[in-house]
Amino acid sequence: MRILVVNDDGIKAEGIKRLAEAAKSFGEVTVVAPEGQCSAMSSKITITETMDLKKADFPVPGVTAYSLSGTPADCVKVAVEYVLKEKPDYIFSGMNKGYNCGIETTYSGTVAAAMEGLLKGIPAIAFSVDYSEIYSPADRYIHEIIEKIFAEKPKTGEIWNVNFPACEAEDCRGIRWGMTLAKTQYFPDCYVIDHEVPGGVAIKLKNSAIEDAEEGSDLHALLNNYVSVGTIKNTVFGF
Repeated sequence: MRILVVNDDGIKAEGIKRLAEAAKSFGEVTVVAPEGQCSAMSSKITITETMDLKKADFPVPGVTAYSLSGTPADCVKVAVEYVLKEKPDYIFSGMNKGYNCGIETTYSGTVAAAMEGLLKGIPAIAFSVDYSEIYSPADRYIHEIIEKIFAEKPKTGEIWNVNFPACEAEDCRGIRWGMTLAKTQYFPDCYVIDHEVPGGVAIKLKNSAIEDAEEGSDLHALLNNYVSVGTIKNTVFGF
């Protein structure tokens, strides 16, 4: 099993280190990640500019890693078309700092990197935790989830989306499979004035999370301390 690990938080993020460590249990792992923070870039790719590809000093033994001065989608493209000698069997994207659930998946670089795998005929899983970066539920359940996903034949045009709740493992109530995307944003749009500028004002996005969502959705599961596992379909193209 050859596994490509990517993310949108950058090569030095805690989440990608943990994901690569977990992936090692299932096969040969190569990491290609942005050199810096690339959250909310969705499927943006680099077209006219050059990108720096560098061998990275990665903290997981036995894992070959590269940083790229591009986007998460770029990382998948460059890895598959340039870095790797053979196409990977799976792409793992994450673990993202911040849930990828509901409407937010539209903006996610983590989800977009996984979707890029579909365009190249590679099944993919996106993994995320809350901004609090509590990893104990992931530590407890990630191997079980990967094993079950591997045991199932990937469906055409779908990626798996896995989110771990913001609680300690002892407070996690288990795994909920088949969760649908919540029909809302976890952080509804709210813009406020930060300061005045010549001729106007500087505004910024104020993050304030909602406290409930429709039952059966990924966000409802997370807010009730369940691991949420579901799929997201790419209606444009799939393997």
